[in-house]
Amino acid sequence: MAPKYRPRLFSRMKVLETSQKDNKATTPKNKMLQHYLPAGDRCYSCVHCRANLASHSDLISKSFQGSQGKAYLFNAVVNIGCGPAEERILLTGLHAVADIYCENCKTTLGWKYEHAFESSQKYKEGKFIIELAHMVKDNGWDEDQEEHEFRRKSIS
Repeated sequence: MAPKYRPRLFSRMKVLETSQKDNKATTPKNKMLQHYLPAGDRCYSCVHCRANLASHSDLISKSFQGSQGKAYLFNAVVNIGCGPAEERILLTGLHAVADIYCENCKTTLGWKYEHAFESSQKYKEGKFIIELAHMVKDNGWDEDQEEHEFRRKSIS
């Protein structure tokens, strides 16, 4: 025997018209669409969820230090969110930085340099640090080729 409230509940439900169903978004409002870097391009991805983070061509330097060890400096990144900027004293002086996190799994990856207070550090403004502990290489890496290209790039 069905409960008494069931017919009343169904009678109040609004049935969508066919045109309303077609126009309705299929992704939840709080879910961001991932940006995928071109297939075949060497890139770095989040170690936790494998979302693409940065292209190898946007790598500026491998000689940075994060809170959890080595870190890389990138010119541009994708699939990241940015927290509020705050002033921090880093190894190279006072900077205004904002933590960055993976938009897919919400893991903190590193930070973005918003402002450098010393003139010698101005080149970092608008650049991103991602710690090696949070990223993995994706898409056709050849270790010998990588090292050769990076050395050639830093010599010129």
